Amino acid sequence: MGKIAKQSILTTISSYIGVLIGYVNILWLLPFAFTPSQFGAFRTIQDMALLLVPFAQLGLGHGITRFYPQVKKYRFTFFTYSLIWCIVGFVAVAFLFLIFKDDVIRAYAVNSPEVIDYLGVVLMITLFSVIHTILDAFMRSFMKVAVPTFIREVLVRILVSGWVVMFVLGWITFDQLMMGLGLLYLIAVGFMVIYMLQRNLFKLKFNFGVFSKAFKGEFLKYSLITFLGTAGAILIMKIDSLMVAAMISLDANAIYTIGFSIAVVIEMPRRAISQVVMPVIAESFAGGRLDQIHQLYKKVAVNQLIICLLLFIGLWANIDNLYHFVPKREVYEAGKWVVLLIGLGKLSDVIFSVNGEIIVFSKYYLFNITSTLLMSLVVILLNLLLIPSYGIEGAAFASFVAMFFYNLLKYYYIKVKLHFTPFTWDLAKVIVVGLIAYFLPMFLLPTLENVLLDMVIRSVVITAIYAVGILLFNPSPEGKNMILNALGRLKP
Repeated sequence: MGKIAKQSILTTISSYIGVLIGYVNILWLLPFAFTPSQFGAFRTIQDMALLLVPFAQLGLGHGITRFYPQVKKYRFTFFTYSLIWCIVGFVAVAFLFLIFKDDVIRAYAVNSPEVIDYLGVVLMITLFSVIHTILDAFMRSFMKVAVPTFIREVLVRILVSGWVVMFVLGWITFDQLMMGLGLLYLIAVGFMVIYMLQRNLFKLKFNFGVFSKAFKGEFLKYSLITFLGTAGAILIMKIDSLMVAAMISLDANAIYTIGFSIAVVIEMPRRAISQVVMPVIAESFAGGRLDQIHQLYKKVAVNQLIICLLLFIGLWANIDNLYHFVPKREVYEAGKWVVLLIGLGKLSDVIFSVNGEIIVFSKYYLFNITSTLLMSLVVILLNLLLIPSYGIEGAAFASFVAMFFYNLLKYYYIKVKLHFTPFTWDLAKVIVVGLIAYFLPMFLLPTLENVLLDMVIRSVVITAIYAVGILLFNPSPEGKNMILNALGRLKP
């Protein structure tokens, strides 16, 4: 677990630096720089592109991770083969996007017509994001996820910040800013290639004959099947934003985006851990080490809940304080309940551990298609039903319901097929500690007029109560040692 722990720490650090920059962007820079309508257009174009990425990628990211252990000897041929197929996937998606462009225009023409002017940018972002995901998957197979995570989570956000600042200074117009978004993703790809070249991990080899027809068929079959699951998962997470823009307005999508972005910080540790454990799960299945996967399933659930639950209660306890610092907060604080609902949905992802990753790399990966497509249909129907009556809160509730039942469905499937479960009494201990850490300060602490001071004191008290609870209940030796080490460093 040492290598996993080291990479998890490094990727978590990068993720949280990225979150910090993202918070500055989403909660201050973008609301300050843009009108709500411009903000909504800025996010809608990016969300539309990111929704297309898994379709263009054809599931090759998971395919690389699963099949890499079998082809280490021909890794650069495998890399080239995967890269070519991702370009083929992008061309197919771009062709379909252009065919259905008129339908997209009709969807946004009434409530969000500004989006129509920038549909070409969607394809640019999609292309460079697809290439980036293939490079990232290849590096993940080498257990080198720290630098790729830094590029993805930190560098891209810094580039966005700089680009928006240029708009604020009047150096570029809003149209130029939007048209140039694709170049930012191209720069990120360039940095990935440079890093891989420095590590001697970027080589193009076209001797595809070393792979048998059976291997190629199995690789492409697996990738195409898992792409449906991956695409559905992204659809579940992105369709609400796009439907809010289409059914309400770009202003509403801007409000929804800020609430969603605040809540998304809760799952950052889960993302970092998932990136590291995926190749471990793939190799364990390849070696038939099911007990190791089961233990990892349980450990990940507890350890990521310890971190993510603290983040959730800290955010919700300070939600009014956080919105205080958002420019034009009288507009954007209407998204406060989006934070709660999406946050609860993210916690369901955390509690159910790495269930999706286990299914993807097991022989039962076909189930991912059924479950994901079913949940995609559910979230679309719920959005159609709830958005007209409840607005952005309806969209958030639809996402929460979809996330919870999506995880519940995968949990039962794994339990039946593999007899695995992530649930232990240690999870219950963490939840009890979290409830105490949230409600006790709420009754003990008055609300201070100084918003920053109130946020600092409230956060420190919650963290202290939570840490003491984890030490006393001891749900995780790793979590206890982490707290003790942190306390040790605080000693003079």
